[in-house]
Amino acid sequence: MKIRIATRKSPLALWQANFVKQNLLLAHKNLKVELIPMVTQGDIILDSPLSKIGGKGLFVKQLELAILNNEADIAVHSIKDIPAQFPEGLTLAAICQRDEVRDAFVANKYTSLNDLPKGAIVGTSSLRRQCQLRSHYPHLKIKDLRGNVGTRLNKLDEEQYDAIILASVGLKRLSLEHRISQYIDTDLILPAVGQGAIGIESRTDDKQILDIISVLDDKKSRTCIQAERAMNNALQGGCQVPIAGYCSLNNDQLMLQGLVGRVDGSKIIKQQITGCINEAELLGEKLAQQLLNQGADLILTELLDA
Repeated sequence: MKIRIATRKSPLALWQANFVKQNLLLAHKNLKVELIPMVTQGDIILDSPLSKIGGKGLFVKQLELAILNNEADIAVHSIKDIPAQFPEGLTLAAICQRDEVRDAFVANKYTSLNDLPKGAIVGTSSLRRQCQLRSHYPHLKIKDLRGNVGTRLNKLDEEQYDAIILASVGLKRLSLEHRISQYIDTDLILPAVGQGAIGIESRTDDKQILDIISVLDDKKSRTCIQAERAMNNALQGGCQVPIAGYCSLNNDQLMLQGLVGRVDGSKIIKQQITGCINEAELLGEKLAQQLLNQGADLILTELLDA
């Protein structure tokens, strides 16, 4: 039996695909696994913010087409790149055990966000990060930053930026943890929905493939991410809007935090809710409704009309 994995060609995407490959080979002795690297639209268009060219779905569409056309059996993604809705015939078949969820402050001359002087240039294209940074640090200048991890670090080293914000997990996976100056607490910058987790997408009706990859599904991670994605889905969130969400699990109790804000940081609505482990999606929907009732609906309408 052979499984073909569709993956982007970036070093981080290949790390994730190889991680899935190695774990599948450990779990199934007679399995063969082939990587099929692909270039997506999100990798090609690097001169515009994702929010203006179609969002993170640009990173997954080609991979999804490969599965639907039977050119691949599964696709490996960062969960935070996967849109709320799946094409007909595809499903999020497995969610690997979640890793570090926090964002990282990366700088060569400063040790933390608090050290940055007035007018310092911070690089990030994430509207979620921009919104929270501007709210907490209105004296900083936020500048768009695209490209893979290596490209972004090079731009920092070339002094185009005073600091950049990246996902800590990506730096860890690429053995670049030493570049992290500060792990940013989730109370300061709430992560992206699904941040830190790898997702495996597959055909809904391919029982053999689903059975093989089921060994990689981590139930605790899936439960938390189901809550986060249910909230995001209810808010109709995407890359075009500053939405953050993070769910943690303690003794069968879920705690879900959610945030919606204006890109300029002038208004942020943040709420949290707790509930039972078996009510993950309901919890996400409830929190979304609370955020909407407190004014998130107006913020989201403003952004979509802009």
